[in-house]
Order: sequence, then structure tokens, then C-alpha cells
Amino acid sequence: MNKQTLALAVASVIASSAMADNALEEVTIVGSQEAVRNLPGTGALVDNEQISVEAANDINQLLKTVPGIYIQEEDGYGLRPNIGIRGATSERASKVTLMEDGVMIAPAPYSNPAAYYFPTTARMHAIEVIKGAPLLRYGPQTTGGVINLVSTPIPESNSGNLNFRYGENGETDLLASFGARAGDFGVLLETTQRRSDGFKDIDRSSRDSGYDIQDYLLKLGWQGEGQSLLFKAQYSEETSDETYLGLTDTDFDRDPDRRYGLSSIDEMDNDHQGYSLSYELALGERVNMTALGYYNEFARDWFKLGGGGSFISAANAGDAEAQGVLDGTVDAFGLKYKHNNREYESRGVELNFDVDLGAHQLAVGGRVHEDEMDRYQPEEIYNQIDGELVFVGIEAATGGDNRLEEADATSLWLVDTWQVNPVMDVNLALRYEDVESRRRQYATADRSDAPSRRGNDSDEWLPGVSFTYQLGQDWQLLAGVHRGFSPLGGGAVANEEPETSTNWEAGFRYDGGWFLEVVGFYSDFENKTENCSNASPCSNGDTSGSFNTGEAVIQGLELQLGSAIEAGALTIPVNLMYTYTDAAISEDNPAEGFEDGDQLASVPENTFSLRVGLETGMGWNNYAVAKYIDEMCMNVGCNNGGDRFARSEDLFVVDFISRYEISPGAVAFLKVENLFDEQAIVSRQPDGARPNKPRTASVGMEWTF
Repeated sequence: MNKQTLALAVASVIASSAMADNALEEVTIVGSQEAVRNLPGTGALVDNEQISVEAANDINQLLKTVPGIYIQEEDGYGLRPNIGIRGATSERASKVTLMEDGVMIAPAPYSNPAAYYFPTTARMHAIEVIKGAPLLRYGPQTTGGVINLVSTPIPESNSGNLNFRYGENGETDLLASFGARAGDFGVLLETTQRRSDGFKDIDRSSRDSGYDIQDYLLKLGWQGEGQSLLFKAQYSEETSDETYLGLTDTDFDRDPDRRYGLSSIDEMDNDHQGYSLSYELALGERVNMTALGYYNEFARDWFKLGGGGSFISAANAGDAEAQGVLDGTVDAFGLKYKHNNREYESRGVELNFDVDLGAHQLAVGGRVHEDEMDRYQPEEIYNQIDGELVFVGIEAATGGDNRLEEADATSLWLVDTWQVNPVMDVNLALRYEDVESRRRQYATADRSDAPSRRGNDSDEWLPGVSFTYQLGQDWQLLAGVHRGFSPLGGGAVANEEPETSTNWEAGFRYDGGWFLEVVGFYSDFENKTENCSNASPCSNGDTSGSFNTGEAVIQGLELQLGSAIEAGALTIPVNLMYTYTDAAISEDNPAEGFEDGDQLASVPENTFSLRVGLETGMGWNNYAVAKYIDEMCMNVGCNNGGDRFARSEDLFVVDFISRYEISPGAVAFLKVENLFDEQAIVSRQPDGARPNKPRTASVGMEWTF
């Protein structure tokens, strides 16, 4: 087995090779493109070269180039992404294990995993994806895949980087970092500053529709003989003038970048801080120990109109009065604007041992984790009079708007990467998840009453096995099966069962000049669930808790094709991705009104991307990135009797990037996003039709020193 394949199979959350070369390294779960191509499963690496070349700052656009991933856009900037992977549907990315540097990064990964916080993509060094049985090393979401965001590493020598970009709508991005080494010690300081006026125009308002983000990162590292220590601290703030209120179809057709005046005071304010300390120790020549402690805190208040979807639905049905309220020509009374105010904490300790037994490479470890969410959401009442919003009063937070949710979890894992013979590698994995969740809900604003309580305990053993078999020098077969699990969250009631599934994949790879990978996948759910939120209401309309849609099957095919073609003095890199998916209820569910064949929500049938470059020896390189995503159901069963308001629209977008190397340490670039200015209804949740980002041009400079 080659060294990189081994590192993949037994990788702990701290890079297992760090002790071998006595160097500080970023925390990875994949490591390199070569390692991805030898996984006993499937995966992808969006490396630093792709991020830099594409001048990327939106996680949605980067992940659209990865097979098996489904994106449901929301705000045009990727501030709060909706990401799905295979059988893990995309509601606020709550069915996917999200990590930064190997640490779970969702606000409360077990009790409230919906990704209202997502790390600033502009500061990421790489993005890693693992699918199939090897993902059982990580969790808690084990159905579709794992996404690990790799932050900027401490450099090997004193150096820095400055990247500045300015574009239309006042869009400004600054990334500045500097790292230094002194003997056994290393340090990195980094900041990301982002702002935009937004691309939407708000009726009768001078307010912007953009955002303002500040992000700061500190890393301190030390390495000694056979051991290393790495401390990381991160803090960020965001103010974004974002809303859940979309448009009617008629208004969208006229101007997709319009926003109704009802949403003029909507605003998201949040801050996040995270700390981690990792220690690695070589216990002899065959055993490496990694210990990791982490703490994350996230607070947010999304002040926004509630119930705006009722006006959208009525206007779409031809109600002139509802349309007048949206236009500001009809007065409206008792409009409720809620402070969606929540505080989250998550903390945990993890221990992992990597053991070299020759033909068997073991990773064995466990994690103890706690997380919680404190929800206190008062409402402000406004009237719309002559097109202006007039403050009326405040309603205290009670009931569902005043509650605490918590989860305690214990995770154990054992992974054995076994080199059976020179051409066959087998990966055996076993994971155990034990989750206890609780909710306390108060009927009084000051929480002086005895709260109503609910709770749920669940535990699951999650086995998996996968293999690769080398057919000659260039061809490789792969296959695997594993048990999928998705915890229910803090709102679950006693005896409610978590989502579980059996997930298969099989395919082949060719790596002989061109790289080709074709993989089929099949996920069979005993009980498919949806996580309900305001952003992604469940198919029954609920905006909290979970909803069981019954038995379901998600199956499909993924294809990757890539190479770098030499044409005289030119190099033409080509990378193609295609995913086909069929996601449907597999057995009648009369209790919920679902039938066999009803299409699941938020899963497109076809996705496609093509990345092509034209690189010259003169330092002037040009790239185009084309991305297609099919229409999606907004709720289960839109294919059986649903109208056009029950689905999104398909979208094809092309980005163009031109880069010119001024000197070895300086590059100037031009980027035009959505070159042909194609806009479509990319989502209708929760309150009306929402557009993707229109054509936007920007210019920038990147300095390395």
C-alpha cells in the first residue's frame, strides 16, 4: 500500500504524517489529489490551486464542481449554504458532517446542526470531501459524506500573502496573512475582511442588501522530538441585510433582483468564536496518539419578517390585495418581525491512536461531546401605512420561541486498513454513536414557570466495509457498503427513531494520462427524515423538529474526467463532472399522504460542471467554469400533482477568470461571475422565489512575500 493511501485510510483529525517529518501541518482528512484517487471509497479535493485560480469566495460555487453534491442556493453569496451529498439532502446542510480542520463546525452538531454559521470560504486553503464507507471515521452524520474545510497552514518559513479584490455592487474582499518560524515554534496571523452593497434593490428604501464580515485567525504551533502541539483561535462577526422574503413569479420575471419594502428592516447579526488545542505524541515506532480539545460559541439574531410566504402564495394565486401589500400600495396591520435570536455552544474531547501492524493499519479512538442551543425570540409588531413600516410594540418570547435544547454524545470508532495482497486493499470500519437529547420549553418570558420537557435517547452501531482492487497499472475497481445515521436533534421526542440507511457504492477508476472515475451509489432508507427550520420548512410545513417521510431510495451515478492537454506552448487543463440522481419515496406512506415514486425534496436529477483553462508560458492564463443544476422539488411529491410553484428552475452559469503574472510574487486577475447573466428561481423556500447572483465583474491583485 502506498504511503498516501495509508494516510487516507487511517487519518486522524490531526494529520498523521506530522510526527513522521517533525513538521507542523494543517489538519486534513484527505491530503492530496493522488490520495483521493486511491481512496477505498470516493472523495474530492478542492485544492488551493483551484481556489486561487477561480478567485473563489462562495462555497456553493466551489462545491458545484464536486460529484454527488447538491446545492440549493439562497442569498447568492453562499453565506448560509444548503448542501446535500447523495442520500443526505440539503436542508441547511444539516445532514452533512461539516468540519474545519477536523473539528465539527455546525453550531450544535447533534442538537441543532443547521448551518446558520459557516466558515468564511475566502480564508480556506482547501476543501476535502469523503463519501462511502471511509466516512465512518468521522460523524455524526454518516449517510452521504463529510466536508472538511482546511484553513491556512503555518508556513515553513517566514512569509505572507495579501489578496485584494474589488467588484460591482461595492463587493470588496481582503485576505491578509503572515506566518513565521523560530526554532521549534511557529505562528500564523490572518484576517479576512468582506463587504458588499448587495445586488438586490429594496422598494422605497435606501438600505443596502449586502453584508459586512470580519474574520480573524491565530495559530500557534510547537514541535519537539516525537511530539507536537497546535493551538488555534478564530473570531468572526457578520452583519448582513438578508431576508427570507422572496418574490412572486410575476415579479421575479420582471426583475429578479427586486426586494419588497416589507423586508427593508430585515437583518442578520452574528458572531462566532472557536478554539482548539491538539497534541500529538509518538508512542514508539508503531503507535501515534492524537488528543484534541475544542470549544465553539455562536450567537446570532436574524431579525426578519415572519409569515411573508402567505402574501407570496396568495399573490401567486391572483389575490390583488396580497400583491398590493407586497407592493406597498395596500396597508397591512400586525406584521410580525421576529428576533430569531439564538446562542449555541459546542465542546468536546477526542482521542485517537494510529497503530501500524504491518499489513493492518488501525485507527481506534473516541469522542465525548456536548452541545446546546438557547432560543429566545421576541417579536416586534409593525403596521405598513402608505408604504412605510410603523412600529407598534413588542411581544415577549414564549412557547416554541423560548426554549433550551441540549445533546450529549459519545462516539467510538475502529478502522482497519488491511493490505490483503499487493493489488487489493480492504477498509473495515465500525462506529458507535450514543446520543441523548433534551428540550425545555417555557410558557413565560422570564422562564419562571415549570417548563415542558421532552427527550430522546438513541444509540447505533454503524459498520462498513470497502475495498480497492488494482487491475493492472492504470485500472482500479472500488466498492463498499456502510450504515448511515443522522441524529434527530434536540426537539426529538421519546421513542422517535433516528434516520438510518444502508449505503452502497461501486465503480472503477482509470489513471493513465487522463483520470476517469465512474461510480454508482444506492442509499436505502428505513425512515428518511427531514430537519425542519425556517430556512427549510419540512414537507408538512413544520419549521422546527424533524419530519419522517418514510421509506425512500436515493440512487445515482457520478462521473469525473480530467487531464491537462499539451498543445505546443499551451496547456489546456480540462475537468468534467456529472451526477445523475433518482431520489424518491419507495413505499406508500398513507399517514403522511406520500406514495411510492414521490420525488424527494431538494435533490436535482442532473448536475454538471466543466472547468477548462488556457495556460501560456507568458504568465497570462484564462479559465472558464460552467455549472448546471437541474430543477428541484421544494417538498416531497411535486412530481405527482404539484404545480410550478412547488419546484425550482434549472440553471446554467459560466464564470470567466483571467490571470496575469506581473512578477513571481504578484498576480493581477479579472473575474466575471455569471458571464451570460442567466438568472433563475434557484429556491422557493421559505417565502417565495429567490434568484442566483447576476453577472458581476471584479478585479484584484494577489501578492506573496
